Amino acid sequence: MHHDPQIWGDDVNEFRPDRFAHGISSASKMNFAFLPFSSGPRFCEGQNFAMMETKMALAMMLRSIHFELSSSYLHAPFPIITLLPQYGAPLVLHYL
Repeated sequence: MHHDPQIWGDDVNEFRPDRFAHGISSASKMNFAFLPFSSGPRFCEGQNFAMMETKMALAMMLRSIHFELSSSYLHAPFPIITLLPQYGAPLVLHYL
């Protein structure tokens, strides 16, 4: 199912992470087409372990990056339930 051209399109075997930019449901022609760990009573027992390992790998990568606000940042809070930057918060990344 994860390599079916009828669901994902003719470029199914190409590495295109941007296909998921607007969510998984808009990337495929079928709802619930992406089930990396399956679901139901026979789901993958390693799902929790894989998620924990992914979080740890991400944390290790983020340790070597310094984040700072871009000089183009304009402070304009947008009041909703919590404050949100109206024009986003562009970041500059420095690799240590």
